[in-house]
Amino acid sequence: MLTISHKAKQLLVLLIKLLIVGCAFYFIYDQLAHNDQLNWVLFLEKFNKNKSVLGIAFIILLSILNRFFEILKWQNLVSYIKPISLFEAMNQVLSALTAGLFTPNGVGEYAGKALFFDKSQTKNVIFLNLICNGVQVLVSLLFGIIGLLYLGYFKWDLIIITTIMGLFIIGYAFKKINIKGYSIEKLVQKLNEIPRKIHLKNNFLAVCRYLVLSHQYYFLFLAFDVQLPYFTLMSAIASVYFLASSLPTFQFLDFAVKGSVALYFFGILGVNEWIIVFISTIIWFLNLVLPAIIGSYFVLAFKHK
Repeated sequence: MLTISHKAKQLLVLLIKLLIVGCAFYFIYDQLAHNDQLNWVLFLEKFNKNKSVLGIAFIILLSILNRFFEILKWQNLVSYIKPISLFEAMNQVLSALTAGLFTPNGVGEYAGKALFFDKSQTKNVIFLNLICNGVQVLVSLLFGIIGLLYLGYFKWDLIIITTIMGLFIIGYAFKKINIKGYSIEKLVQKLNEIPRKIHLKNNFLAVCRYLVLSHQYYFLFLAFDVQLPYFTLMSAIASVYFLASSLPTFQFLDFAVKGSVALYFFGILGVNEWIIVFISTIIWFLNLVLPAIIGSYFVLAFKHK
C-alpha cells in the first residue's frame, strides 16, 4: 500500500491551496480585463459626476451586510452539529466561497466547508449547506414570481393552480422512491430533526440577505440616474435574480449570467445597456470577488484537522 510522508502531505496541501487561490485570482482578472462590454470611459464620466463618499460607503456597507447575514446563517445552521464562533463561521464561509469560485454551481463550497469538520460529520455538513443555499434560492423564487407577476409576465390563477398540482404530483410520485438510500420522505424526516428555531432563524436571515442584495442593486441604479418607479425596478431586479439563480453556471461567471438576464428585463424598461452591465459587474465584484480575495487568506492559513 502506498504511503505518503508527512512532509509530502504538507507540500501537497500547500500546492492545492495555491492552486485554489491562483485559479480564483486568474478567473477574476480574466473577467475584468477581457470583458468587451465594460465601457470604462462612460463609467468614469458618470462616476466623477455622481461620486459621493457617503454613497460609496453605503453601497460597500450593503455588501458587508450581505456576507454578514450569510455568515450568521451558517453559524446558526452549524449549531445543530456544534456551536462555533462568528469568526469560525466567517473563516468557513469565505474559505468555501473561494474554493467554490471556479466550480460548477459552487460545488467546491460544499467540500470546502466539510473540511472544517470531522469526516463523520461530512454528510451533515453538506446537508446543512444544502439547506443554507436552498432556502436562499426559495426566497429568490418567491420574490421572483411576485416580480414577474407585477411586471405582467404571469397570471395569478395560472401560477397557483400549476404550483399546487406540481407539488402534489411530485410529492406523491417521489415520496417512496429511493435514490442511493435517499427519498423525499427521508429528506423531510431529516429536516424535522433540526430544531424549528434554527429553521425560522435561517429563513429570516435568508430574507434579510435577499433584501440587502436587491436594494444594493436598486441604489446603484439610482446612482446611475435610472428613474423608474420603485416597485417596477424592484420587480425587475427580483425577476433577474429568480431566472439567473435557476441557471447552472460557475460562480466566477455569475455577473455574466445575471448581466445577460438583466439586459433583457431592464432593456425592455429602457435602461441603457452599459449601465446594466456595469451595475451587474459592481454587484459581482463587491459581493463575490472581494469576499473571495479575503477568503484566499483563510484558504492559505487553513490547517486540516
